[in-house]
Amino acid sequence: MRNPWATRAAAPGVLMFALAGMFGVAQTATAGAPTGPPAAVQASGTAAPTSITNIVYKTVAGTQIKLDLFFASAPGIHPLIIWVHGGGWQSGDKSNCLPTRLNVTSRGYHVACIDYRLSGQAIHPAQIEDVKSAIVVLRGRAAQYRLDPQRFAIWGSSAGGHLAALAGTTSGDRLFTTNSGASTVQAVVDYYGPTDLLALVQTPGYTSHQSPDSAESRLLGGPVLDNPQAADAASPITYASPADPPFFIVHGTADPVVPPQQSSLIRDALQADGVTAQLTYLTGAGHGGPEFSTPALTDQVLLFLQEQLG
Repeated sequence: MRNPWATRAAAPGVLMFALAGMFGVAQTATAGAPTGPPAAVQASGTAAPTSITNIVYKTVAGTQIKLDLFFASAPGIHPLIIWVHGGGWQSGDKSNCLPTRLNVTSRGYHVACIDYRLSGQAIHPAQIEDVKSAIVVLRGRAAQYRLDPQRFAIWGSSAGGHLAALAGTTSGDRLFTTNSGASTVQAVVDYYGPTDLLALVQTPGYTSHQSPDSAESRLLGGPVLDNPQAADAASPITYASPADPPFFIVHGTADPVVPPQQSSLIRDALQADGVTAQLTYLTGAGHGGPEFSTPALTDQVLLFLQEQLG
C-alpha cells in the first residue's frame, strides 16, 4: 500500500482535510431522494417495472446526477451490479452500459448504470465521491428496489474501471464518502482501468500521458508528474489492503491507451495483501472492442460474481 498521507486507519477527518487542501474546497453536495415510481416496485400483487430511469441520486451546486436501474427478470431480491462508464473521465454517460447490453438481468442481477461528474466539471475526487454516493443511496433504497444490500458488485471499463477499482480499494472507508451510509462493495470487475497514475505516465510508449492535456492531467487539474501527491491520491493501488473485496480484472495485451502492466500492478498489490485477484489478458485485444463482450468472457465474469456474491 502506498498512501500519500497516512495509513488507511487514519481518522476520516484527517484524510478529508488533506484532500480538501490538495484539490480545493469541496462543493456542497446532497444525496437526492431517488425519483421514479417506487410504489410500483413495492406494491404487492402488481408487476414490477423492468427499469426506472433518471433516478437523481445526488445534487451538486444545482446539478442533478442520475442513474438508471434495470431489474432482474426473476422476481424477488437479487444482487446489484453498479456499472461505471469510461471516457477518460471527460466524456461518456450512463447510456453506455455494458451489463445491460450483455443482458445480465436475465442471469439474476439488478444493474445500476450511473453518471458522475466529468473532469471538465470538477477534478478528482469528485468522480469517486459521486460513485460512492451512488453506492450509499442504492444501499439505502435496497428494500424499495429489491436489492440485496450485502451483495453489491461494481464493474467499469477504462476510466470506469479505475473508479470501480478505487471504490474497491477504499471499500468500507469513509474516504471519498460524502454522505452517511455504507459505501462497501463485495466484488470488483475492472476492465482495463488505470491503477497507478504515476507509473502509467512513465511507462515507455505511454509517456504522452504526461501532457497537460492528457486525460489523467485533466482529472488531477494539472500535469501528472507535477502533481505526484495528487496522482497517488487518485490511484487505486495506493489504498490496496487486506480489507479489499475480490477483484476480477481484464486487459488487452495490445491496449494503446492504458498499459497492460497497470492491471498486473494492482493484481500483485492485492495478492500481496491476501486479496483474491484474478487477471485475464486478452491476447491482441486493444482498449475495448468486441473481445470484451463475448459470451465466454461474460460467463467468466458472472461465474466470479456468483462465487463472490452467492
